[in-house]
Amino acid sequence: MPALLFNPIVMSRFFQFLFFWFLSWLSGKKNNPLFTLLVMLGIVVFNLIIPYGQVLFSVGVFKITSGALETGVNRAVTLEGLIMLSRFTIRQDLKIPGFFGELIGESFRLFAVVMDQKQHITRKNLIADIDRLMLDLSGDASEVPQPAEVPSHTKPAGFVILAVAVILSWLPWALIK
Repeated sequence: MPALLFNPIVMSRFFQFLFFWFLSWLSGKKNNPLFTLLVMLGIVVFNLIIPYGQVLFSVGVFKITSGALETGVNRAVTLEGLIMLSRFTIRQDLKIPGFFGELIGESFRLFAVVMDQKQHITRKNLIADIDRLMLDLSGDASEVPQPAEVPSHTKPAGFVILAVAVILSWLPWALIK
């Protein structure tokens, strides 16, 4: 995350976003490119509302400025990069030490259960379906499926993949210097 957030070059942030998208895809998460593109476009458009910097061109009274465009692209790529990063790093079986970590882990687990049940929510009965799902989850904790408590160790291939991911994330910093 720091490699993405503190990267001063927008183009390298974009490549990091693509890399995180790829890792998210490898981890089995479904990413909708159209939705991602629309969110990024929306962020850029909302940043163009407040013009600053050199005027590139005008569409009627609406001025497209270099500063607003650059800031919008930077924010859009950063936000979507963070979303992709969270999609492949946060899992249902995430273990964080301490009481706060346990609370966060339980929240992620419940979120994963809700996401697994989302196909049972229809537009026709939206509120009733959500209400039923929340009531089901608020029942006895033993009714909510628990992740298997099988301790697993990271395999050598996992360490190699992690090392490559970290190196590729920090590569733009190395190329700047």
